[in-house]
This record gives sequence, structure tokens and C-alpha cells, in this order.
Amino acid sequence: MTKRLMLGNAAAARGLWEAGCAVVSSYPGTPSTEITEEAAKFDEIYCEWAPNEKVAMETAFGASLAGKRSFCGMKHVGLNVAADPLFTVSYTGVNAGMVIAVADDPGMHSSQNEQDSRHYAEAAKIPMLEPSDSAESLAFAKAAFDLSEEFDTPVLLKMCTRVAHSQSLVETGERVTPPARPYEKNIGKYVMMPGNAIRRHPFVEERTRRLAALAETSPLNRVEEGSDRSVGIVTSSTCYQYVKEVCGDRYPVLKLGMIWPMPDEKLKAFAASVGRLVVVEELDPFIENHCRVLGLSPAGKELFSPLGEFSQNIVAEKLGLPVPKGAQLGETVPGRPPVMCAGCPHRGLFYTLKNNKCTVLGDIGCYTLGAVPPLATIEMTLCMGASISGLHGFNKALGRESESRTVCVIGDSTFMHSGMTGLANVAYNQSNSTVIILDNSITGMTGHQQNPTTGYNIKGDPAGKIDLESLCKAMGFRRVRVVDPYDLAACDAAVKEELAAEEPSVIISRRPCALLKYVKHKAPLRVNTDKCVGCKSCMRIGCPAISIKEGKARVDATLCVGCGVCGQLCRLNAFESTGKEA
Repeated sequence: MTKRLMLGNAAAARGLWEAGCAVVSSYPGTPSTEITEEAAKFDEIYCEWAPNEKVAMETAFGASLAGKRSFCGMKHVGLNVAADPLFTVSYTGVNAGMVIAVADDPGMHSSQNEQDSRHYAEAAKIPMLEPSDSAESLAFAKAAFDLSEEFDTPVLLKMCTRVAHSQSLVETGERVTPPARPYEKNIGKYVMMPGNAIRRHPFVEERTRRLAALAETSPLNRVEEGSDRSVGIVTSSTCYQYVKEVCGDRYPVLKLGMIWPMPDEKLKAFAASVGRLVVVEELDPFIENHCRVLGLSPAGKELFSPLGEFSQNIVAEKLGLPVPKGAQLGETVPGRPPVMCAGCPHRGLFYTLKNNKCTVLGDIGCYTLGAVPPLATIEMTLCMGASISGLHGFNKALGRESESRTVCVIGDSTFMHSGMTGLANVAYNQSNSTVIILDNSITGMTGHQQNPTTGYNIKGDPAGKIDLESLCKAMGFRRVRVVDPYDLAACDAAVKEELAAEEPSVIISRRPCALLKYVKHKAPLRVNTDKCVGCKSCMRIGCPAISIKEGKARVDATLCVGCGVCGQLCRLNAFESTGKEA
């Protein structure tokens, strides 16, 4: 055994490997992505990126059914996509162990909402483990497989941003591969038609009772004694770390590692042993409400907000403890709003849509930054794939007036995730909709993962490649065209022509992400200050490589990739190539 610093996600992946996991299928989603990326480094584990989370969970279930330990990972909103199989696999149970990681994002660092995934564990009647650091991420991943097989259940492993992306000391072990469990035909267990499902429900309830009994004695839930019993704290996850940093051994703490089902008797006994019971948990009052069901009266959300992340100072303040004074900076730090990268292929297309005064319904991805000034083009972003379905409904509601000026944009990975069904709806129910697929040849927002349109798998080896043009035509679209978003004139013509057409159409805006390592850039541009009059036309595209200094445009050569979009906006041809290839 060796000790090393590891990210929580990397430690969870190590736990999968040590537990003998054989199959991993996931969809990338921050903050969960690195679990699968790290697992892919182990040759003993088959790993893949699935088109979406539902497919990933069903794949993991299939591997479990075949008798091999399996895993799927996703972020909190991804669990919404996978909820359909989640609730039913609770009824079927498993063969070999099946672990599902879900990573919440308090503070919404890279998410569209702050949902609390603990509710899924209770609703689906599935046990959930919640590590508070990297060491527990490894240990809980291994424990989850054992729980899964002992209790015939999938097990949820709940991560969050601060556990997933922080480092702490981990003691690693060796891989132990359990014997494959033979697959045995069992229609009553695995075929969930009503007559069989109704007989599985009592099993689920009995399993929950047995798991609750386990929670009372499991080392996953522990009491840490304190010198002052006037207050007792119930907590879990990162909040446990904040409590310990602030309180040390002052107050006793009931640390919950199995967050569902909870140890009812342990909670009651702990409450009886302290003067005042306080629950410290981020987001919803999940533990607090359960305590109230047990007849306890904890302090919780009247002290701690249901919004965002906590910190040591917040916990100290709410517990009435001294809060260290922070040092004040001598000057104001300028704002740094998010912006699309220099050379981003989406910029030219968004500029064209803005120029044409289009109503643009957007989707999930880095291109959502098209909603940010100065482009400020995207007017709606809901969830993966919603742009196409939303456009269809928008156009059906408003008719031709809307169809001639409204489009949607969706990335290639998002289209494969959940855009195809929306496109099928457009083709089948015939709204005259213009769908724009932003094909940057990668899953950009989560850090350049492959997807079914790229032709490569998670390890970068050649894989099946879906042809977007052929797919769209096969779905019933006669008007399918490809444009280069660096060519503003071509983009403008495509948008005008497809909006004017009297039938549904697809525009594929194709140009690889400028940050891909294999993309060779042109020489950066510079501004001929003798020609530049400071009209700021070039600033309308919001490229971070361009600024105005001393009344003239200036290009930062360390950022510029020579895409030339800015030059197409300058009527005086003030942008010139430096002739120095990047």
C-alpha cells in the first residue's frame, strides 16, 4: 500500500479498479467527468463514453446482469436523464455489483440548477453513500460494490464539486477481482411487466428495512465525541470538513457516510445526548426533515441557507463561533466575465444570427456563452436537447411569423445525447424549423471528450463515426447543408436561405474547437494602425484577443489563432497576418 495525494474523482476511479470493476459507461458532466477518464487509464476496465446518461446506466446494468461489476457516472442533471432505468433497476436488483456515481454542483459552477440528488436515493429506494474526502471516495466506491451484491441493489455514490475536485491523502491498495457471477435466466426478477414488478415491490421495501438496520452499526456512520455537549452536529460530505475545521473536537459530531437510508436509532440517541441538535448540510434540508419525521427538533435551515456552497466562515458564523477577519485587497479586482475562446468556431455563426435579428433557442454546452454580451444571441437554455424540441413548440405556437426568424443551436455531442428525438419530432410533426448543429468535433464544455460523431473512443482509438448529414437526411430532412463558421458570407447566405425555405432544414456549422491539440492555426493577425480608425466594428464579435488601446484596435498575438473573422468586419482592411505560424 502507498499513500498519495489524489483528486476525489481519481480516488473514486481507483476504488473502482481495486474493487474489480470490469465495465464503465458514462456521459461526461462536470464535476463527475474525471472518474471515468481516470478509470480509462486502467487496462483491466473496459471504459466508454455513452451518448447519454440513460444509455450509460442501461449499459452498466447489462454488464451487471452478465455477472461483471459495473459503474456509470454522471452529474446531477444527468441523473434526471437516467431516472427511468434508475427507478426500475431498484426493483430488478442486480447480479454483479452496480455502482452509480452522481456529482452535485452546489454553487452552480458549471450547471443550470442546484438540485439535490439525495432525493433520488429516497424516491428510488436505493442506498446512497456520500464521501467527504478523497480517501473516503476510494473506500466508499469499494464498499458500494459489496453493498450492491449483499443487498441485491444498485448503489448511488454521491460526489460534489468540492470532494470531486479537491485533493487529499489516499492510501491505495491492490486490485481484487471477484469471480464473475453466472448469469441465470430469471424472468420474474428481470422482466418488469406489471405482474412481475408488483411481486418485486415487497422485496424493495424489505431491502430498505435491512439497509436501515445496517446503517445503525455501519462504520460509514460514526459519532465523534466532543468536549462540549451543549451542541451536537449532524452532517456529511464537505460540510463535515467545514465543521471539523471550525469546531475541532469541541462539539460531538454524527458524521453520516450512508446518507440513505439513515440510522434512525443512532440519530435519536445522538440527539438525546446533546443539548441542542444542529444539522449542517448544503442545499435542501434532507437530513433535517428526516430528523423531524423522527420527532426531533434540530436547528437547520433557519441557520444555514438552502442556496449555494458553505465555507468555514459561514459555518463558524452560524454556530456563533469567532470568524477570522479576511485581508482586504488594496484595489478593486476587475470583473472577468465568461467569454468564448479566441478563434471559437461558434463566434462567426452567432454574429451572423445576431446580424439577422434571429430569435435563437440554445442548448447545453460552451456555446451557451453566445448569450453573453456583446453577442447576446441565445435567448433560451433549458436542458440537454431542449433547443430543438423548444423550437418546434415555439414555431407551432406562432406559425410562419416565427418560422421565418427563429432558429435553434445545438452542439454535436448534445445532439447525439438527446437532440435526435427532438429532430425526429420536427420531421414527423412538420414544423418549418431551422436547426443549426454546431459541430466542433468534440465534447467541448467538459474538457474535450470524444462522442459518436468524432470517430474516436475514450482512449483515442478509432471507433464508429456517425455522419450527421446522412443521419439528418435519413430522418426526413431534404435541406441539409454544411457551412464553415469562419466564413461570414457563407453563414449569412445559409441562414437567410433556410429561414426563407418552406420546409424544415438543418445547417451544420462545422469547424473543430480551436483548443484541440491537433488543430493547426494560422499566423496571428495584427492591426495596421495607419488604416485603423477606431470604429470598433471588430469589437462586435467579442473576441478576447482584440482590445482597443489609445483609440485603435489591438490584437494579442498570444491569443489570436488567425481565424480571420475580425478581418471580415473591417471595411478598411486594417487586419493583417503577421506571417508567423502558431
